[in-house]
Amino acid sequence: MRTDRILARLEQEPERPSSRDVPRMSRTRKVLFGSTLGLYALIVLAVLVRTGLVQLDWQVMLFRPYKQWPEVHAFLDYFVVLGQRGPTAVLVMAWLGWRSWRQRTLRPLLVLGTSLLLLNVTVGAIKIGLGRLGPHYATSIGSAELFAGGDIFPSGHTANAVVTWGILAYLATTPRARRVLSVVGAFFALGVGATTVYLGTHWVSDVLLGWAAGLLILLGLPWCEPAIARAEALIFAWRERLRAAGAPGLSPSPVATPVGARKPLLPHGLSAEELAHQDDGAPGTPGGPGSPGDAGVAGARTASTASASAASAASSSGTGAAVRLHHSASRQQHPLRAERAPVTPAPAAGPRRPHTDRQAPRTTPFGPRPLGPRAK
Repeated sequence: MRTDRILARLEQEPERPSSRDVPRMSRTRKVLFGSTLGLYALIVLAVLVRTGLVQLDWQVMLFRPYKQWPEVHAFLDYFVVLGQRGPTAVLVMAWLGWRSWRQRTLRPLLVLGTSLLLLNVTVGAIKIGLGRLGPHYATSIGSAELFAGGDIFPSGHTANAVVTWGILAYLATTPRARRVLSVVGAFFALGVGATTVYLGTHWVSDVLLGWAAGLLILLGLPWCEPAIARAEALIFAWRERLRAAGAPGLSPSPVATPVGARKPLLPHGLSAEELAHQDDGAPGTPGGPGSPGDAGVAGARTASTASASAASAASSSGTGAAVRLHHSASRQQHPLRAERAPVTPAPAAGPRRPHTDRQAPRTTPFGPRPLGPRAK
Protein backbone atom coordinates (compact mmCIF):
# COMPACT_ATOMS: atom_id res chain seq x y z
CA MET A 1 0.00 0.00 0.00
CA ARG A 2 1.38 3.43 -0.98
CA THR A 3 1.39 5.40 2.25
CA ASP A 4 3.00 8.42 0.57
CA ARG A 5 -0.11 8.93 -1.57
CA ILE A 6 -2.35 8.63 1.47
CA LEU A 7 -0.32 11.20 3.42
CA ALA A 8 -0.22 13.54 0.42
CA ARG A 9 -4.00 13.27 0.14
CA LEU A 10 -4.38 14.00 3.85
CA GLU A 11 -2.24 17.12 3.55
CA GLN A 12 -4.71 18.47 1.00
CA GLU A 13 -7.67 18.02 3.34
CA PRO A 14 -9.29 21.36 4.16
CA GLU A 15 -9.61 22.62 7.68
CA ARG A 16 -12.84 21.52 9.34
CA PRO A 17 -13.58 23.57 12.44
CA SER A 18 -15.75 22.16 15.17
CA SER A 19 -19.41 23.08 14.85
CA ARG A 20 -20.23 22.58 18.51
CA ASP A 21 -19.74 25.16 21.23
CA VAL A 22 -17.77 24.40 24.37
CA PRO A 23 -20.06 22.78 26.98
CA ARG A 24 -20.95 24.90 30.00
CA MET A 25 -22.07 24.04 33.50
CA SER A 26 -25.80 24.32 32.96
CA ARG A 27 -28.33 24.00 35.73
CA THR A 28 -29.14 20.42 34.75
CA ARG A 29 -25.50 19.47 34.74
CA LYS A 30 -25.00 20.98 38.18
CA VAL A 31 -27.96 19.01 39.53
CA LEU A 32 -26.57 15.78 38.06
CA PHE A 33 -23.14 16.54 39.46
CA GLY A 34 -24.52 17.14 42.95
CA SER A 35 -26.63 13.97 42.84
CA THR A 36 -23.68 11.85 41.68
CA LEU A 37 -21.46 13.35 44.36
CA GLY A 38 -24.06 12.48 47.01
CA LEU A 39 -24.27 8.90 45.70
CA TYR A 40 -20.47 8.68 45.83
CA ALA A 41 -20.43 9.70 49.47
CA LEU A 42 -23.23 7.26 50.37
CA ILE A 43 -21.36 4.31 48.83
CA VAL A 44 -18.18 5.13 50.75
CA LEU A 45 -20.18 5.53 53.99
CA ALA A 46 -22.04 2.25 53.42
CA VAL A 47 -18.75 0.38 53.10
CA LEU A 48 -17.24 2.10 56.12
CA VAL A 49 -20.11 1.18 58.47
CA ARG A 50 -20.55 -2.35 57.02
CA THR A 51 -24.14 -2.07 55.87
CA GLY A 52 -26.06 -4.41 53.60
CA LEU A 53 -23.84 -3.35 50.69
CA VAL A 54 -20.91 -5.21 52.24
CA GLN A 55 -23.07 -8.31 52.70
CA LEU A 56 -24.04 -8.11 49.01
CA ASP A 57 -20.36 -7.99 48.13
CA TRP A 58 -19.74 -11.24 49.99
CA GLN A 59 -22.80 -13.00 48.59
CA VAL A 60 -21.77 -12.29 44.99
CA MET A 61 -18.18 -13.27 45.71
CA LEU A 62 -19.18 -16.61 47.27
CA PHE A 63 -21.54 -17.26 44.36
CA ARG A 64 -18.45 -17.24 42.09
CA PRO A 65 -19.99 -16.21 38.75
CA TYR A 66 -16.92 -17.30 36.78
CA LYS A 67 -17.68 -20.89 37.86
CA GLN A 68 -21.38 -20.61 37.13
CA TRP A 69 -20.85 -19.55 33.49
CA PRO A 70 -17.41 -20.76 32.47
CA GLU A 71 -18.22 -20.73 28.74
CA VAL A 72 -17.88 -16.92 28.55
CA HIS A 73 -14.76 -16.72 30.67
CA ALA A 74 -12.34 -16.66 27.72
CA PHE A 75 -14.24 -13.89 25.93
CA LEU A 76 -14.58 -11.70 29.02
CA ASP A 77 -10.87 -12.00 29.71
CA TYR A 78 -10.30 -10.04 26.49
CA PHE A 79 -13.31 -7.78 26.86
CA VAL A 80 -12.11 -6.43 30.21
CA VAL A 81 -9.05 -4.97 28.43
CA LEU A 82 -11.37 -2.23 27.13
CA GLY A 83 -11.26 -0.82 30.64
CA GLN A 84 -7.48 -0.78 31.04
CA ARG A 85 -5.97 2.68 30.88
CA GLY A 86 -3.10 1.96 28.51
CA PRO A 87 -4.87 0.33 25.53
CA THR A 88 -7.98 2.50 25.72
CA ALA A 89 -5.97 5.70 26.04
CA VAL A 90 -3.96 4.84 22.92
CA LEU A 91 -7.08 4.07 20.88
CA VAL A 92 -8.97 7.19 21.92
CA MET A 93 -5.88 9.40 21.63
CA ALA A 94 -5.34 8.28 18.02
CA TRP A 95 -8.89 9.27 17.09
CA LEU A 96 -8.75 12.58 18.97
CA GLY A 97 -5.35 13.34 17.44
CA TRP A 98 -6.90 12.96 13.99
CA ARG A 99 -9.70 15.32 15.00
CA SER A 100 -7.22 17.85 16.36
CA TRP A 101 -5.33 17.82 13.07
CA ARG A 102 -8.50 18.22 11.01
CA GLN A 103 -9.93 21.01 13.17
CA ARG A 104 -6.56 22.76 13.74
CA THR A 105 -7.06 22.77 17.50
CA LEU A 106 -5.55 21.02 20.52
CA ARG A 107 -8.75 21.01 22.55
CA PRO A 108 -9.68 17.29 22.04
CA LEU A 109 -6.26 16.11 23.21
CA LEU A 110 -6.15 18.59 26.08
CA VAL A 111 -9.61 17.52 27.25
CA LEU A 112 -8.54 13.86 27.22
CA GLY A 113 -5.35 14.64 29.12
CA THR A 114 -7.22 16.71 31.70
CA SER A 115 -9.82 13.98 32.29
CA LEU A 116 -7.18 11.28 32.72
CA LEU A 117 -5.22 13.48 35.10
CA LEU A 118 -8.31 14.10 37.22
CA LEU A 119 -9.09 10.37 37.15
CA ASN A 120 -5.64 9.41 38.41
CA VAL A 121 -5.66 12.01 41.17
CA THR A 122 -9.17 11.43 42.54
CA VAL A 123 -9.46 7.66 42.15
CA GLY A 124 -5.85 7.05 43.14
CA ALA A 125 -6.19 9.11 46.32
CA ILE A 126 -9.31 7.20 47.47
CA LYS A 127 -7.71 3.84 46.65
CA ILE A 128 -4.60 4.54 48.69
CA GLY A 129 -6.54 6.17 51.51
CA LEU A 130 -9.02 3.33 52.05
CA GLY A 131 -6.66 0.46 51.21
CA ARG A 132 -9.33 -2.18 50.58
CA LEU A 133 -8.41 -5.74 49.64
CA GLY A 134 -9.97 -7.57 46.70
CA PRO A 135 -12.21 -10.66 46.85
CA HIS A 136 -9.33 -13.05 46.14
CA TYR A 137 -7.34 -11.65 49.08
CA ALA A 138 -10.16 -11.35 51.66
CA THR A 139 -9.29 -12.71 55.11
CA SER A 140 -12.56 -12.75 57.12
CA ILE A 141 -16.09 -13.27 55.88
CA GLY A 142 -18.36 -10.25 56.39
CA SER A 143 -15.48 -7.80 56.76
CA ALA A 144 -15.14 -4.70 54.57
CA GLU A 145 -11.40 -5.41 54.23
CA LEU A 146 -10.53 -1.70 54.57
CA PHE A 147 -7.18 -0.18 55.55
CA ALA A 148 -5.39 -3.42 54.77
CA GLY A 149 -2.99 -2.17 52.09
CA GLY A 150 -5.19 -2.88 49.07
CA ASP A 151 -5.96 -0.62 46.10
CA ILE A 152 -9.22 -1.72 44.49
CA PHE A 153 -11.84 0.66 45.94
CA PRO A 154 -13.13 2.26 43.72
CA SER A 155 -12.65 0.13 40.60
CA GLY A 156 -10.06 1.71 38.30
CA HIS A 157 -11.17 -0.37 35.30
CA THR A 158 -14.75 0.83 35.65
CA ALA A 159 -13.91 4.50 36.20
CA ASN A 160 -11.46 4.48 33.31
CA ALA A 161 -14.04 2.93 30.98
CA VAL A 162 -16.56 5.63 31.91
CA VAL A 163 -14.11 8.50 31.32
CA THR A 164 -12.25 7.20 28.27
CA TRP A 165 -15.29 6.17 26.24
CA GLY A 166 -17.50 8.91 27.63
CA ILE A 167 -15.07 11.60 26.48
CA LEU A 168 -15.98 10.75 22.88
CA ALA A 169 -19.60 11.68 23.56
CA TYR A 170 -18.49 14.79 25.43
CA LEU A 171 -16.51 15.99 22.38
CA ALA A 172 -19.13 15.03 19.79
CA THR A 173 -19.94 17.80 17.30
CA THR A 174 -23.54 16.82 16.40
CA PRO A 175 -26.52 15.76 18.54
CA ARG A 176 -26.84 12.45 16.69
CA ALA A 177 -23.18 11.59 17.20
CA ARG A 178 -23.47 12.55 20.86
CA ARG A 179 -26.41 10.18 21.36
CA VAL A 180 -24.72 7.29 19.57
CA LEU A 181 -21.44 7.73 21.39
CA SER A 182 -23.25 8.03 24.72
CA VAL A 183 -24.83 4.62 24.13
CA VAL A 184 -21.46 3.14 23.13
CA GLY A 185 -19.74 4.62 26.18
CA ALA A 186 -22.45 3.38 28.52
CA PHE A 187 -22.22 -0.12 27.04
CA PHE A 188 -18.47 -0.32 27.57
CA ALA A 189 -18.64 1.18 31.05
CA LEU A 190 -21.42 -1.16 32.24
CA GLY A 191 -19.88 -4.17 30.51
CA VAL A 192 -16.39 -3.65 31.95
CA GLY A 193 -17.76 -3.12 35.46
CA ALA A 194 -19.90 -6.25 35.33
CA THR A 195 -16.98 -8.25 33.89
CA THR A 196 -14.74 -7.38 36.84
CA VAL A 197 -17.42 -8.70 39.20
CA TYR A 198 -17.77 -11.86 37.11
CA LEU A 199 -14.02 -12.49 37.20
CA GLY A 200 -13.93 -11.90 40.96
CA THR A 201 -11.36 -9.09 40.82
CA HIS A 202 -13.69 -6.45 42.35
CA TRP A 203 -16.51 -6.22 44.82
CA VAL A 204 -19.91 -4.93 43.72
CA SER A 205 -19.37 -1.78 45.77
CA ASP A 206 -16.05 -1.18 43.96
CA VAL A 207 -17.83 -1.12 40.63
CA LEU A 208 -20.63 1.15 41.86
CA LEU A 209 -18.10 3.65 43.21
CA GLY A 210 -16.09 3.43 39.95
CA TRP A 211 -19.16 4.34 37.90
CA ALA A 212 -19.84 7.32 40.17
CA ALA A 213 -16.20 8.47 40.08
CA GLY A 214 -16.03 8.43 36.27
CA LEU A 215 -19.37 10.19 35.90
CA LEU A 216 -18.25 12.95 38.28
CA ILE A 217 -15.24 13.70 36.08
CA LEU A 218 -17.34 13.87 32.91
CA LEU A 219 -19.93 16.13 34.53
CA GLY A 220 -17.29 18.46 35.97
CA LEU A 221 -15.21 18.89 32.80
CA PRO A 222 -16.89 22.21 31.76
CA TRP A 223 -15.30 23.82 34.83
CA CYS A 224 -11.91 22.97 33.32
CA GLU A 225 -12.66 24.42 29.87
CA PRO A 226 -11.26 27.94 30.62
CA ALA A 227 -7.98 26.43 31.80
CA ILE A 228 -7.88 24.20 28.70
CA ALA A 229 -8.40 27.23 26.44
CA ARG A 230 -5.60 29.15 28.16
CA ALA A 231 -3.27 26.16 27.86
CA GLU A 232 -4.01 25.87 24.14
CA ALA A 233 -3.33 29.59 23.60
CA LEU A 234 -0.03 29.35 25.47
CA ILE A 235 1.07 26.34 23.42
CA PHE A 236 0.32 28.09 20.12
CA ALA A 237 2.06 31.28 21.29
CA TRP A 238 5.13 29.28 22.35
CA ARG A 239 5.22 27.61 18.92
CA GLU A 240 5.07 30.96 17.14
CA ARG A 241 7.92 32.31 19.29
CA LEU A 242 10.05 29.29 18.41
CA ARG A 243 9.35 29.79 14.72
CA ALA A 244 10.18 33.47 14.93
CA ALA A 245 13.46 32.70 16.73
CA GLY A 246 14.39 30.06 14.15
CA ALA A 247 14.57 27.19 16.60
CA PRO A 248 16.07 23.94 15.24
CA GLY A 249 13.46 21.57 13.96
CA LEU A 250 10.94 24.29 13.17
CA SER A 251 11.05 26.02 9.80
CA PRO A 252 11.11 29.80 10.24
CA SER A 253 8.51 31.88 8.51
CA PRO A 254 9.75 33.16 5.13
CA VAL A 255 10.70 36.85 5.13
CA ALA A 256 9.94 38.71 1.92
CA THR A 257 12.65 41.00 0.51
CA PRO A 258 11.43 44.57 -0.10
CA VAL A 259 11.08 45.43 -3.75
CA GLY A 260 13.08 48.64 -3.35
CA ALA A 261 16.05 46.73 -1.94
CA ARG A 262 16.41 44.53 -5.03
CA LYS A 263 19.19 45.56 -7.43
CA PRO A 264 18.74 45.03 -11.17
CA LEU A 265 21.08 42.55 -12.83
CA LEU A 266 23.02 44.29 -15.63
CA PRO A 267 25.81 43.05 -17.96
CA HIS A 268 29.33 42.71 -16.48
CA GLY A 269 27.95 43.03 -12.92
CA LEU A 270 27.81 46.87 -13.15
CA SER A 271 25.07 49.20 -12.18
CA ALA A 272 23.28 51.39 -14.68
CA GLU A 273 25.16 54.54 -13.51
CA GLU A 274 28.60 52.90 -13.71
CA LEU A 275 27.93 51.50 -17.17
CA ALA A 276 26.68 54.86 -18.40
CA HIS A 277 29.84 56.54 -16.95
CA GLN A 278 32.09 54.10 -18.79
CA ASP A 279 30.28 54.76 -22.07
CA ASP A 280 31.31 58.45 -21.82
CA GLY A 281 35.10 57.60 -21.85
CA ALA A 282 37.92 59.35 -23.69
CA PRO A 283 38.33 59.11 -27.49
CA GLY A 284 40.40 56.18 -28.66
CA THR A 285 39.80 54.10 -25.56
CA PRO A 286 37.66 50.99 -25.63
CA GLY A 287 34.14 52.15 -25.37
CA GLY A 288 34.99 55.80 -26.20
CA PRO A 289 34.32 57.69 -29.43
CA GLY A 290 36.65 56.98 -32.27
CA SER A 291 37.47 53.40 -31.29
CA PRO A 292 37.33 50.60 -33.88
CA GLY A 293 34.15 49.12 -32.42
CA ASP A 294 32.08 52.34 -32.50
CA ALA A 295 29.09 50.58 -33.97
CA GLY A 296 29.13 47.84 -31.33
CA VAL A 297 29.69 50.31 -28.49
CA ALA A 298 26.84 52.40 -29.72
CA GLY A 299 24.61 49.37 -29.52
CA ALA A 300 25.87 48.51 -26.01
CA ARG A 301 25.34 52.12 -24.94
CA THR A 302 21.79 51.98 -26.19
CA ALA A 303 21.24 48.71 -24.30
CA SER A 304 22.71 50.14 -21.09
CA THR A 305 20.51 53.22 -21.37
CA ALA A 306 17.46 50.99 -21.81
CA SER A 307 18.54 48.88 -18.81
CA ALA A 308 18.96 51.97 -16.66
CA SER A 309 15.51 53.22 -17.56
CA ALA A 310 14.09 49.77 -16.87
CA ALA A 311 15.83 49.71 -13.49
CA SER A 312 14.27 53.03 -12.49
CA ALA A 313 10.87 51.77 -13.64
CA ALA A 314 11.35 48.55 -11.64
CA SER A 315 12.12 50.40 -8.41
CA SER A 316 8.90 52.40 -8.76
CA SER A 317 6.55 49.77 -10.22
CA GLY A 318 7.12 46.65 -8.10
CA THR A 319 7.94 43.00 -8.35
CA GLY A 320 6.69 42.44 -11.90
CA ALA A 321 8.99 45.12 -13.35
CA ALA A 322 11.93 43.75 -11.38
CA VAL A 323 11.34 40.31 -12.83
CA ARG A 324 11.17 41.69 -16.38
CA LEU A 325 14.36 43.67 -15.80
CA HIS A 326 16.15 40.54 -14.60
CA HIS A 327 15.34 38.66 -17.79
CA SER A 328 16.08 41.55 -20.15
CA ALA A 329 19.40 42.29 -18.47
CA SER A 330 20.48 38.67 -18.57
CA ARG A 331 19.88 38.60 -22.32
CA GLN A 332 22.15 41.65 -22.84
CA GLN A 333 25.19 39.65 -21.72
CA HIS A 334 25.42 38.02 -25.19
CA PRO A 335 27.53 39.95 -27.80
CA LEU A 336 25.70 42.18 -30.20
CA ARG A 337 25.43 41.39 -33.89
CA ALA A 338 27.75 44.32 -34.79
CA GLU A 339 30.51 43.04 -32.49
CA ARG A 340 30.61 39.53 -33.91
CA ALA A 341 33.53 38.63 -36.22
CA PRO A 342 32.61 37.97 -39.86
CA VAL A 343 32.40 34.33 -40.74
CA THR A 344 33.26 33.00 -44.21
CA PRO A 345 30.54 30.70 -45.44
CA ALA A 346 31.65 27.09 -45.85
CA PRO A 347 31.35 25.42 -49.26
CA ALA A 348 28.26 23.41 -49.90
CA ALA A 349 28.47 19.74 -49.12
CA GLY A 350 28.73 17.46 -52.16
CA PRO A 351 30.47 14.42 -53.64
CA ARG A 352 34.24 14.13 -53.26
CA ARG A 353 34.93 13.97 -57.03
CA PRO A 354 35.32 17.38 -58.67
CA HIS A 355 32.49 18.72 -60.73
CA THR A 356 34.59 18.69 -63.92
CA ASP A 357 35.16 14.94 -63.62
CA ARG A 358 31.49 14.31 -63.75
CA GLN A 359 31.21 16.25 -67.04
CA ALA A 360 34.07 14.36 -68.87
CA PRO A 361 32.77 12.09 -71.72
CA ARG A 362 33.27 8.40 -71.54
CA THR A 363 35.60 6.89 -74.21
CA THR A 364 34.71 3.27 -73.63
CA PRO A 365 31.36 2.13 -74.93
CA PHE A 366 28.92 0.40 -72.69
CA GLY A 367 28.59 -3.37 -72.91
CA PRO A 368 30.77 -6.47 -72.62
CA ARG A 369 34.15 -6.64 -74.31
CA PRO A 370 34.35 -8.60 -77.58
CA LEU A 371 35.97 -12.03 -77.33
CA GLY A 372 39.08 -12.72 -79.49
CA PRO A 373 42.21 -14.81 -79.73
CA ARG A 374 44.62 -14.43 -76.82
CA ALA A 375 47.59 -12.30 -77.68
CA LYS A 376 50.77 -14.23 -78.11
